[in-house]
Amino acid sequence: MTFDKDKILQYCNQISENTLMRTLNITYTDAGEDFLVATMPVNPTVHQPMGLLHGGASVALAESVGSAASMLYVNSEISEVRGIEISANHLKAKRDGMVTATARIVHKGRSIHLWEIRITDEAGNLISLCKLTNMVLPKRKSDDK
Repeated sequence: MTFDKDKILQYCNQISENTLMRTLNITYTDAGEDFLVATMPVNPTVHQPMGLLHGGASVALAESVGSAASMLYVNSEISEVRGIEISANHLKAKRDGMVTATARIVHKGRSIHLWEIRITDEAGNLISLCKLTNMVLPKRKSDDK
């Protein structure tokens, strides 16, 4: 398969329509053969009551970018991806601006993908460090879901 960054980004952003990714304004912005990058604005819509980036929003960003990255490694006609475990260490508070999540593959097996997702601010400071495990499953018929 030929790597086409523009096609990958267009695909990831297109499949995000009418999903949580749109609700959180997550946009896929960069891709490589072993990584995928997405951004999310930090504003009151993703704050917790103390006015800081909500850890759940960070985890949603991490799972979104890591799951989309796994989808790039599988044949979507015969396989689908499911997140089965995610962990996050929130290291620095963020009140506004933009965060960037970069998912890099740690392990790419036939049935399990392990991703490290680093969420950083505009200055490159580490906001959260996440680990996502995805399972690759045979695609089910739509009435089996």
